Amino acid sequence: MGKARPRKGRPVCGVVFLDKPKGMSSNHALQRVKRLYNAQKAGHTGALDPLATGLLPVCLGEATKFSQYLLDADKSYRVEATLGVRTTTSDAEGEEVERKAVNITEDDIREKLPEFTGKQQQTPSIYSALKHEGRPLYYYARRGIEVPQKIREINIHSIEFIQFNGNVLELQVSCSKGTYIRTLIDDLGQALGCGAHVSLLHRNGVADLNADNMLTIEQLEQLAEAGELDAQLHSVDCLLHALPEQKISRAEARDLLHGQPVNNCLDREVAVGDQCRMWSERIDGGKEFIGVGALRDDNRFWPKRVLALEFCEFSLDDLK
Repeated sequence: MGKARPRKGRPVCGVVFLDKPKGMSSNHALQRVKRLYNAQKAGHTGALDPLATGLLPVCLGEATKFSQYLLDADKSYRVEATLGVRTTTSDAEGEEVERKAVNITEDDIREKLPEFTGKQQQTPSIYSALKHEGRPLYYYARRGIEVPQKIREINIHSIEFIQFNGNVLELQVSCSKGTYIRTLIDDLGQALGCGAHVSLLHRNGVADLNADNMLTIEQLEQLAEAGELDAQLHSVDCLLHALPEQKISRAEARDLLHGQPVNNCLDREVAVGDQCRMWSERIDGGKEFIGVGALRDDNRFWPKRVLALEFCEFSLDDLK
């Protein structure tokens, strides 16, 4: 058999906090970042609609191994809703299907908001990216093909009232994965008796990532020209802050990287199957992220996902 074809690009590793622009698909934005970094591999942690802007964590290289840990993370959004008009897609890109007068007050809105917080079932828009038989629902909707509606359980942690001017309402929403803000706004508009659609949507939170560190594609292009792109990469374990961490020795780090388990040293109760992020101390005193271990019934953490050895900053001689 012939040799495997070498990967194109650099073996770069880290996470970019991209501020996705309006009108661009998440995949297009991802490919732009991948090309700027000339990275071998890239992936994101959950798509944003083309209409939406804001935080899209882009994982490069080894970071793609851990992107799934943010797929289940809570998200937060600043949303602008235009009241009085419903559309086919529940956002500004759809066709108008209903128009009503907006005869409500700020107090009316504040009174309704608590009804939409907490655990609930939501039926996503037929124009969503949710998949049916391998294709997004909007593929069928645009062709007039009916498919079974999918109901999912979501949790809206909070809805903060920002302002209400004319017929434009602005809210801050914190919610679980799988929540469709377009559907929330459409349901709220119906409850208010006037209808509504999303006119602007900006994601400003994914788990506990700092959205203040977001960079636009234009900023990344400028940094590329200055040779400063790699300095903008965040460490892989920024994706894993929801997991407890355990310090391990350099010898244990070597074992974990070679597929061997390490003893459970957490000072808290953990159940079989629980996962933990493992780190060891570098010679310079800094933290070296090794990977994620999962507890088995032998009370040891076995490697679930670990970095490739060449991406660890240890001396390779130390880890042989």
